[in-house]
Amino acid sequence: MITVKILRNNNNDIDSFTMSGHADSGPYGHDLVCAGASAVSIGTVNAIATLCGTELNVEMEEDGGFLRCCVPTGLNSTTFEKVQLLLEGMLVSLLSIAEEYSQFIEINDKHGR
Repeated sequence: MITVKILRNNNNDIDSFTMSGHADSGPYGHDLVCAGASAVSIGTVNAIATLCGTELNVEMEEDGGFLRCCVPTGLNSTTFEKVQLLLEGMLVSLLSIAEEYSQFIEINDKHGR
């Protein structure tokens, strides 16, 4: 199962997310849940880099199955808001996948409050 953990600060902004595990919803190379979750998360990281000029602090394993991204500190307010919007969009997409395939992906959205 893929587990996604969203960590938020006291202002309810996303500080980081971690995605770990494997969906195992199909044979290797044909696992639609894994492909969808990977495309959404990596696409978001790339969108933040391209559209916001911001590199998230990324930690990942070469063989897949683990991705952790942290929002860097010290962003100006405009850039920070754009990063947050893209991360919230990622969460909406992942929740849509989880709604259909809950046996293969779980989303934990941890609020800082």
